[in-house]
Amino acid sequence: MEATVFNPTQLHLLKMFSRLDSEQDLKEVQQVLSDYYFKKVEKRAAEISKEKKWTPEMLETMANEHFRTPYKGKSTFP
Repeated sequence: MEATVFNPTQLHLLKMFSRLDSEQDLKEVQQVLSDYYFKKVEKRAAEISKEKKWTPEMLETMANEHFRTPYKGKSTFP
């Protein structure tokens, strides 16, 4: 069996999480982490939108497009 090697961030989080005393504490930490990553994604999306000079109308059009791969051949569904 291989030993797991944690990086400094993982070790810090493990130590921090070991101090959580309740389910409510866990939920609050989960919310903080979710908010953090949402903000990062939102910021990056805004950067990409600006780089590509996308307008709100263009984004709306893209949101309504279908990008499904057309399948050829017999369907397995009745």
